Amino acid sequence: MDTPATPPEVVIYSTPTCHFCALSKEFFAANNVPYTNYDVASDFQKRQEMIEMTGQMGVPVIRIGNDVVIGFDKAKISELLHIPA
Repeated sequence: MDTPATPPEVVIYSTPTCHFCALSKEFFAANNVPYTNYDVASDFQKRQEMIEMTGQMGVPVIRIGNDVVIGFDKAKISELLHIPA
């Protein structure tokens, strides 16, 4: 008997003033995707984690399971989450 696959963990590294961060979060909400948000403007440890992961400081950085998407790439995010684009 097949069991449903566990959805991947979704984490977004963002800042409060980032337009594309807001679009990403709106997209997750509209598609009922639970996510963890880290505000890298105020959380130095998470900012360092993001920089070590990507080698840059641009936001949003979205980690879906083991995949990392830099920026709000709706097509790539939809593909990784199996959401029709």
